Amino acid sequence: MTTPPPGLRERKKQATREALREAALRLAEERGPDKVRVEDIAEAAGVSPRTYNNYFASREQAIVSAVTADREALIAAAVAARPAGVRLADAVTQAVVEQYTDTGEREHKALLLITTQTALRDAFLDTTAGIEPPLAAVIAERLDDAGAHTARVLAASVAAAVRIALEGWLQPAGNTATPAESAAGGLVVPSGSLADQLRRALAPLAPAFDAAERRTQP
Repeated sequence: MTTPPPGLRERKKQATREALREAALRLAEERGPDKVRVEDIAEAAGVSPRTYNNYFASREQAIVSAVTADREALIAAAVAARPAGVRLADAVTQAVVEQYTDTGEREHKALLLITTQTALRDAFLDTTAGIEPPLAAVIAERLDDAGAHTARVLAASVAAAVRIALEGWLQPAGNTATPAESAAGGLVVPSGSLADQLRRALAPLAPAFDAAERRTQP
C-alpha cells in the first residue's frame, strides 16, 4: 500500500517540529541543557511558546527529539519492508537494532548530551512507549490480526524490552550508587554494546512472535 504524500498543512507542522528540535539541541549544546528555557527554544525557532507547547511538553522532550525523531515510524516501516519469508521476530529485532544504533553525527552529539542529566535520560527512555502504536499496526497486518489484540501485546512487549535494554545500557556495570545518588544526575557513560543489549532484551519475545505466526499459517 502506497502512503500518499503529506499535504501542505502536515509539511508545515513537520517543518515546525524540526525547527524546534534543531533549536533545542543547538541551545542545549551552547548553554547547557539546564540553562535553556522553553521560551528560548520557541524564539530561536521563530514560533510562540504556545505553539511550542503543541509539539513538546518540556525542554527535555524537545532536546531528546533530536536523537529520537521519527524513530518509531522508521522501525515500523523497516519491519513492513522485510520480505514475507523473513521470520517476524528477526524482522523486528533487526529493525530495532538498526534504528537505535545506526545514528549520524547529529544524533550522536545529542545522545552524548542526553547522558549528562537525569531529566534528559528519563525523557529519552520515555520515548520507547511511542514504538507501540505504529509497530502494532504493522504486526497486525503481517499476522492478519483484525482485532489487533495479539499485535498490540507484541508491540507493547517490544517497547518494554527496548526500554529495559536502554536502562541497562545507561547503567554502567558495577555501579554502586544509591537510589538517591543516581537520582542526583550527572554524566553516565553507556556500558557495553547497545546492539547486544537490545538483542538480549528482545530474545525472550521470539517464541511469542513465532507462535503468533504459526496461528496465521494455513
